[in-house]
Amino acid sequence: MAKTPRTWTGARTPSGLKRVRQAQSRHEVLQPRRSAAKTHVAKALAAVAQPAGSTIDPVAALAEALSALDRAAKVGAIHPNAAARRKSRLTLKVNAALGGTAVQSGARVVKTTGKAAAAKAAKVRIAAGKAGKAKGAQTAAGKARAALSKTARAEAAAAKAAAESSTAAATPAKTTAARTTKAAPAAKPAATKKAASVPKPAAKATAKKAAVPKAPAARKAAPKK
Repeated sequence: MAKTPRTWTGARTPSGLKRVRQAQSRHEVLQPRRSAAKTHVAKALAAVAQPAGSTIDPVAALAEALSALDRAAKVGAIHPNAAARRKSRLTLKVNAALGGTAVQSGARVVKTTGKAAAAKAAKVRIAAGKAGKAKGAQTAAGKARAALSKTARAEAAAAKAAAESSTAAATPAKTTAARTTKAAPAAKPAATKKAASVPKPAAKATAKKAAVPKAPAARKAAPKK
């Protein structure tokens, strides 16, 4: 059974009906952007066409029209190429009406700084920020704290240098004393050498000879029958 009446000539499937709903909601969102862009462009052209004594500033109207076209292109109401084309034509018309005076073609100012220059400027800003933080507030109390910390650091550095010099002077005496103690090794007694040179007794040789078993006696011949 059909979900829609027979007089309906559009989509019938669920997916087709969903596409219809999506197109309708998209149109409700994007159409105001298109209308606003067209309205601002028409206002800019009207400001150019009016006499010089009019209250509408053509430069300000041009800036608003360019911003409206950019917003419409950003949300997808119109194609970005169409927005660029309309901006270019509108800017040319305004320039021609104002007697060739150059007018900014976009609301945003594009930076033309190179990458190396931008990186260098960023390093300078970071260094300046760190220096400002290290200084602290430039008041009487802040200056006093800075002076006190500077003197404390100087005193600590002087004390460290004195301690290092004293330790360097004390280390050679210790090394010479250690060398003298290690230079004279203990002499071994000569009795041990003599005891080692004495030949061993021949008791082991005799014991080995005694341990050798004798050959077994020949068996007696059995008497013949």
